[in-house]
Amino acid sequence: MRAAVSDDVVVGDGRLALLAGPCVVESRDLVHEIAGTLKAACDRLGVPFVFKASLDKANRTAAGSFRGMGFDAALDLLGEVKREFGVPVVTDIHEPWHAAAVADVVDLLQIPAFLCRQTDLLVAAGATGRAVNVKKGQFMAPEDMAYAVEKVRSGGSDNVLLTERGTTFGYHDLVVDFRGLAVMRRSAPVVFDATHSVQSPGGGGGKSSGKREFVAPLARAAVAFGVDALFLETHPDPDKALSDGPNMLALADIEGLLEDVLAIRHAQAVTS
Repeated sequence: MRAAVSDDVVVGDGRLALLAGPCVVESRDLVHEIAGTLKAACDRLGVPFVFKASLDKANRTAAGSFRGMGFDAALDLLGEVKREFGVPVVTDIHEPWHAAAVADVVDLLQIPAFLCRQTDLLVAAGATGRAVNVKKGQFMAPEDMAYAVEKVRSGGSDNVLLTERGTTFGYHDLVVDFRGLAVMRRSAPVVFDATHSVQSPGGGGGKSSGKREFVAPLARAAVAFGVDALFLETHPDPDKALSDGPNMLALADIEGLLEDVLAIRHAQAVTS
C-alpha cells in the first residue's frame, strides 16, 4: 500500500521516509536552518524527506502559550521552504476551511490527533486532492482508524497515511502499543511519530512535557517492527523551543538516529 506525497516521495514504496522539522514555525531563520540540515542529511543517506512545521498550534494546553507567527505569514514561509530547498512540505489543518487554502501551498495535509474523528475536516482534506496524514487519536483503537481513512477517501484522495503517536495511559502519560502499527497498516501506510509518543500531555503545568531520552529507542523499535516512515520533531536547542521542547530531538542528533534505523532496516532486508 502506497501514498504519493509528491513526485519524489512515495510513502510505502519500500524506502523509509522521514517527516521532520520543528513543532511550529517560530521564525524564518529557524525553519531555513532545520530544513537545510535535514535535507542535507537525507540526501546523503538516500532518505525521502518531507519538511514538517505547524503553521498554527491551535491545541496548546494554555491560552497564553505560543501558537505561531500568524497563519498567513507561516504559510508563506512554508511555501518558501518548498521552493528554496526543493522538498515537499506537511503542516496541520484544524478547520475545514483551512484545507483548500493550505493545499495551495503544501503537499501533505496533516490532521491532528485530537481531530481525527472530525468528518467535515477529513472530507475537506480529501477533497483537495492532496495526500493526507491522519494522526491516530490518543483515545482511538488502531482498528477504528480505518474509518478515518474512509472519510478522507470519500472526499477524493486515495493518498492517505496513518500516524501512531501514543495512547493515553492514565493522566499525563502515553504508551505505544506496537501491535497497532500492524493493524493500521491494513488500511494505509503507517508513520511512527517518535517524538509525540514520549510526550506527557499537560504534564508541564499549563503545557506539555516529555521524555526525549526515549525517542531514539522507540524509533529504532518501530523501524524493526516495520513502518513506512518516521515522524520526528527537532530543534537546534530543544530546551529553548517555543512548543514541545521536552519531547523534541536536538537537530544535531537526527542524522545519527537515521543511520541507526537505516542499519536496522537493512539488516531486516538481508535476513528476510
